[in-house]
This record gives sequence, C-alpha cells and structure tokens, in this order.
Amino acid sequence: MPHTQIGVQPLPEVHAELFRRSFSLSGVADRPTVVSIPGARALWLDTSIELAHPELIVAGREFTHIHPDGSMHLSLPVERAREAVTSGWAEPHPIARQIGMEEREVLWELVLDAYCYVTGRPRPAPDPVA
Repeated sequence: MPHTQIGVQPLPEVHAELFRRSFSLSGVADRPTVVSIPGARALWLDTSIELAHPELIVAGREFTHIHPDGSMHLSLPVERAREAVTSGWAEPHPIARQIGMEEREVLWELVLDAYCYVTGRPRPAPDPVA
C-alpha cells in the first residue's frame, strides 16, 4: 500500500469527463480523500442521502475515490465485481494499463454501479451531453 500503476499516465480528457460525470451525480461532492493517497479525489455523499449499505463506507461519506494515476477504489455488488474482474477491468489491486476514451464508458458504468449500490438509489437518467 499504496498501489500505483507503473509507467501509465491518465489521459486528461478521460479524467476530466469521468470527474464531470461523477460529480454531477445527485448528492455527490468532490472532496479530498480521507482514506487514500494525497491527490486522490473522493466521491463524497451528502448526509441527506440514506445509505443502503453503510458498512461499505470506510470513513466519512466517501464511497469511491479516484487516484491521480487513473485507478480507483469502489464497492460493487458481488456479481458486478466478478464481471469487472473477469473482463480485466478490475482486480483487488489496480491494474497497470492506459485508459482510452472508449474505456471511459466502462469506468463510468462502474462508478454508477458503486453509487447505486452504496446509496440504494436507482440509476440516474442518461447524461444528455455524453
């Protein structure tokens, strides 16, 4: 700990769009992480949001964070986690690979799954500018 991707730099346009979408979710704020490395951006849930799975929150209201190297930690339903690992998108420790624009959609879907799982909320309507 901490785990970092080696020899991989995130694409600024991928990060910018992932952050824009992530922090546009209802009740989600952009805050510094309280559980990860400096520079990681936490997706922090407002206290008005009830948690369906509060046991998944390690500290505060941080349900996911994105590291400066482009990797992230999030809580997913077991089947979605298995699917992400099987498809090569996830592992217990982040994998070293460069993220491309088409891959942004997979990351975004994983963020949405974590948000819905932790909060118990339904999926938000599709982003009209996506």
